[in-house]
Amino acid sequence: MSGIRPTGFLHLGNYFGAIRNYVKMQEEFECYFMVADLHSLTTHPDTKELKGNVHRVLAENIACGLDPDKAAFYCQSHIYETSELYLYLNMLAYKGELEKTTTFKDKVRQSPDNVNAGLLTYPVLQTADIILHRASLVPVGKDQEQHLEMARNFVKRFNHRYGDVFPEPMAFNYSQELVKVPSLDGSGKMSKSENQMATLYLADDDEMIRKKVMKAKTDAGPTEPNSEKPEYISNLFLLMKLVSSQEVIEKYEADFNTCNIRYGDMKKQLAEDMVAFIAPIREKVDGILADDAYLRQVMEKGAEKARASASETMKLVREAIGLNYF
Repeated sequence: MSGIRPTGFLHLGNYFGAIRNYVKMQEEFECYFMVADLHSLTTHPDTKELKGNVHRVLAENIACGLDPDKAAFYCQSHIYETSELYLYLNMLAYKGELEKTTTFKDKVRQSPDNVNAGLLTYPVLQTADIILHRASLVPVGKDQEQHLEMARNFVKRFNHRYGDVFPEPMAFNYSQELVKVPSLDGSGKMSKSENQMATLYLADDDEMIRKKVMKAKTDAGPTEPNSEKPEYISNLFLLMKLVSSQEVIEKYEADFNTCNIRYGDMKKQLAEDMVAFIAPIREKVDGILADDAYLRQVMEKGAEKARASASETMKLVREAIGLNYF
């Protein structure tokens, strides 16, 4: 089980860090992938663009290979059982532990005027999302490991108090090292919201991709053979490894190691390879977004699958708590 918030355009980091794994997982596991629209309300209370953002997340994931016939692909707000389980789990969550959550502290610093209860109990709702399907495997990045640890704590408390209903969810990824896609300015990773000129979005047109790649930070080149690459140059090579052929990568590695690298040429090559990678996805997305009937069908099918699983779980939960009076 995994979710993604509809709070911006998906980018290359989302694809290589998450969606590519989802596509692989749907072939091997029973998968529940969720558009976390309720979570987005904690930091984006203005909902004017919410419907368009939800549609875009659905379209971009499907264009990248997620198959609504193989996985349950649904909107969080369509599964009413989530809110019921969230309420019960809040009785097992303590204010002190929630206030210590790193993401909560970060959000308080960023938006001191919007410290709402939903923000504080974000990990509780996240736990409800996961265990509603009694999921045992959760594909997460480093930034979500603390939340997953909290989810395990809530599960232990529930099972201890009411009996064994839920498995403890564990982090799952295909490789030990998750792909972190670096930003084009040489600092940090690509982001939905920060420094948009340093992030390649799946919606970027060809010229925008070229413009962004050509602005990537470089220097005058190495002065000694087989020099160590500075981080911003390593990042360019890492991006190239994601989309370029082995032959192209080997050519520029050899040029760097022999002090013959021409970064202008390398960036032009990278830009064209990025265009070739992103353009087909963007075109598929545009086609899906133009088909409202199809998007509605996807959401209805996903909600039906997710509700069937959620309904089973909630019967067990109510029985375990003792909420079966007749």
